[in-house]
Amino acid sequence: MPDFRYHRLRPEDLLDRARRHARLGDFGDTPFLDGLRMFLHACTEEANLSLFGLFATRWDAVRFLSNLLQLRHQEQAAPEILNEPVERPIFIAGVPRSGTTYLHQLLTNDPANRVPRIWQLIHPYPTTRTGIRTDRRQKLVARQLKMFQLLAPEFRRLHPVAAASPQECSEITAHTFTSLRFDTNYFMPSYRRWVDSNGHLAAYRFHKRFLQHLQHQADTGHRWLLKCPDHVFALTAMRAVYPDARLVFVHRDPVRVLLSVTRLTEVLRRPFTRYIDRAQLGRDVSDRWLAGTDLMIEAADQEAFADPIFHLNYRDLVIDPLGTVERLYAHFDLDLSGDVADRIRRSAETQPDGSYRGADRYSFETYRIDASAERERYARYMARFDITHELERPRRAPLRPDMRSGARGATEPAD
Repeated sequence: MPDFRYHRLRPEDLLDRARRHARLGDFGDTPFLDGLRMFLHACTEEANLSLFGLFATRWDAVRFLSNLLQLRHQEQAAPEILNEPVERPIFIAGVPRSGTTYLHQLLTNDPANRVPRIWQLIHPYPTTRTGIRTDRRQKLVARQLKMFQLLAPEFRRLHPVAAASPQECSEITAHTFTSLRFDTNYFMPSYRRWVDSNGHLAAYRFHKRFLQHLQHQADTGHRWLLKCPDHVFALTAMRAVYPDARLVFVHRDPVRVLLSVTRLTEVLRRPFTRYIDRAQLGRDVSDRWLAGTDLMIEAADQEAFADPIFHLNYRDLVIDPLGTVERLYAHFDLDLSGDVADRIRRSAETQPDGSYRGADRYSFETYRIDASAERERYARYMARFDITHELERPRRAPLRPDMRSGARGATEPAD
């Protein structure tokens, strides 16, 4: 029998709370109700929420719903928002912990690239108080991140972020409650099955709409640079909404990162739930990303995108960051100026080391993962993309003679 407290997660109550919070009432025609109901049902029946998880889930849901009201309000005031062109965006995807965040951060050094920031996705518009428009979003989000780090101190070691950090696209699609973001933060197998069967088309249509709102408020950058490992599960929807999208797959030895992915998932879930079955978590993460690698192989074989997919090896990214970026730009016929190249080089030199500091204290046995068996399961993926077994961390090659000033020792990206 579900805990009596879960009456606080009834859809109608959350909708009313969002209307009061936003002081608005029109959600428009955004398709979110089915996803909201499925999500709340899974929270009640499967997620085993802690007291904090209950309140955090309610806060999160109300925030998403309030943002939907705000977006609709802004569109009514300025219909031209929905005419904003979102052309030839770059999507970065791949196995988690494969360097996708590192690459994303490197590419932010190009002013031509525009990325969604954490504070923008949590609060896409400034709040209005006592008739005066203020923009306290970064400060608010910084405080929220500090609070979460108190609840999950290991998160910062595994995945350091700040309010201004680039954020993953699953935070955008979560507004429609059709997002694998929830599958990461909660144990809810019924919700995952529903998302997989329902598809991602409506979520990616909203994704574009959200970018149009951010773009309408900004005057910097002209090319969206987007990142989320989960994009591999929504490639059909991505192609439908963004037919001119450019796609980057970052490949890495999945067995090398499997423990880190599982540990990060546990750290993210821990504050929200009263119990985690580590053996089940290990199986779920491995099975999910085995399916993800199959989808990457299928996408590579089909080459259904307007531009061929750019396949990038993690070891190449770590050993030669600037050279890897140069090849990416050449692949998509993008201009890389000397000034931007120098910024990327300096950024690569100062990237923090320690992507496994939070996971090294744990072993495959912690999650009942058989590394040898996983090696066999992922053999097809590794052979298809010529991925080398990682017996040790890759070491960065010396910089080219003209780029040695200020060089540091070898590092490994945090994600």
